[in-house]
Amino acid sequence: MSATAVHSLWTTAAEPISKIDAPKIEYGQLSPTLIVIGAAIVGVLIEAFVPRKSRYHVQVFVSAFALAAAFAAVVALAAGGYGTTKAHIAAMGAIAVDGPALFLQGTILLAGLLGVFTFAERRLDPEAHGKRVDSFAAQAASVPGSDSEKAAVKAGFTTTEVFPLLLFAVGGMLIFPAANDLLTLFIALEVFSLPLYLLCAVARRKRLMSQEAAVKYFLLGAFASAFTLFGIALLYGYAGSVSYATIAQVVDGTIQNIDPALAGTMGNDALLLIGAAMVVMGLLFKVGAVPFHMWTPDVYQGAPTPVTGFMAAATKVAAFGALLRLLYVVLPGLRWDWRPVMMAVAVVTMLGGAIVAITQTDIKRLLAYSSIAHAGFILAGVIAASPDGVSSVLFYLGAYSFVTIGAFAVVTLVRDAGGEATHLSKWAGLGRRSPLVAAVFAVFLLAFAGIPLTSGFAGKFAVFKAAAEGGAGALVVVGVISSAIAAFFYIRVIVLMFFSEPRPDGPTVAVPSPLTVTAIAVGVAVTLVLGVAPQYFLDLAGQAGVFVR
Repeated sequence: MSATAVHSLWTTAAEPISKIDAPKIEYGQLSPTLIVIGAAIVGVLIEAFVPRKSRYHVQVFVSAFALAAAFAAVVALAAGGYGTTKAHIAAMGAIAVDGPALFLQGTILLAGLLGVFTFAERRLDPEAHGKRVDSFAAQAASVPGSDSEKAAVKAGFTTTEVFPLLLFAVGGMLIFPAANDLLTLFIALEVFSLPLYLLCAVARRKRLMSQEAAVKYFLLGAFASAFTLFGIALLYGYAGSVSYATIAQVVDGTIQNIDPALAGTMGNDALLLIGAAMVVMGLLFKVGAVPFHMWTPDVYQGAPTPVTGFMAAATKVAAFGALLRLLYVVLPGLRWDWRPVMMAVAVVTMLGGAIVAITQTDIKRLLAYSSIAHAGFILAGVIAASPDGVSSVLFYLGAYSFVTIGAFAVVTLVRDAGGEATHLSKWAGLGRRSPLVAAVFAVFLLAFAGIPLTSGFAGKFAVFKAAAEGGAGALVVVGVISSAIAAFFYIRVIVLMFFSEPRPDGPTVAVPSPLTVTAIAVGVAVTLVLGVAPQYFLDLAGQAGVFVR
């Protein structure tokens, strides 16, 4: 065969291949996420190239600046109409830019910024070898109690890697509620989960407990991720696509052109029901709903308290955002199937969290069970299956995240010789020792309890109202009973602080730096403003409550 014949064969074979289209990415609309991920990569480079003594200041500045810039980008997008009239699907169908996504992204970024402030706190522990120390292990890789750890403490090392880890987690959380296909959802889940597993393991005090918490979180989180991934595979088999819109069309029966290769399995309801159940199970694990809540108390107690506060606030916001989008955009056609199941989950979550919290003797475990009960209250809004339901959930998540970060920031201040004094008996008489700190904590506890004139009351009222109008009146009754049970243990802590005698060997209240003071002050301010004048923010959540399909 001559060379020309071979050449002609080659050219005819090559002609039908059309050129591959370059992906079309709307960088401006994805800018909040891009800023945060970019800063996280810069943070990794800072760890590699900046001298150890300057790293802490550079990392804190880069992290805080990036989160503030990303929040400004979210506000600019919302002001440009991307939350309402210009809402659409960006990044070739992978990410939705709409009201709920922007609202939740703004909340996550503010929670992340307050998280950076609490991470950066270095005045609470006494100085070690003339160097200031923070809540994180001097050298995370060394074995607890080993010579290398002692040497690292003596040298004054600090684990500044926690800042880029926090930024990676925030980056994943920003994509999670905005994901518009199942693969993007799964990748975002992994991007924010893996840094959190690491952050849970790096406490300076109680190292073994911290590492145990991280291993529990990692193993159970891996199970939940596996369920999610298997559910995604089944939904792909059902609809022949991972795109939310396509799956919704197949569920409704409105899809036009079916690929003949997929016609055999498409529309198989068993795949749909099992797949949807598995994906929802993975999301319920992240929000800490019963019966997928077993990791919550142990991880909240063992993780460094600044990490617990950040994780409790931001993970709930991201996971509820993703759950809302999945149920409202992908599975509205299955409403009669998922509502009864979610109602049952909400009931056991509200009652389980409230009842078990009464028996707790550790303040961090008590707040963990409280967060489980709150997941149940928020689920009541999800079940409403109406625009009011969406906006009430958005408002509740915004209010809840600030209260949570503020409450855990206060927990970091109450200390004895072993570090944080988290046992409830040590909080006795705190109101006489340090009236201001006790009063601030009381405000947060009253907000958790849903007492009027706090953000917790406005949030619960909005969620229960939406649930009642959505035909879930029985759920509201259970919610009110759970709130009453929960109020008992919140009030018990307030009584313990103000009406008990302080113990002579009781803890002291450390004087924090302006960073932690800012985090707590913002928490108190938001709690009171949303409680006294919630209407503007309820309207904002109402405008942001429409998903783009």
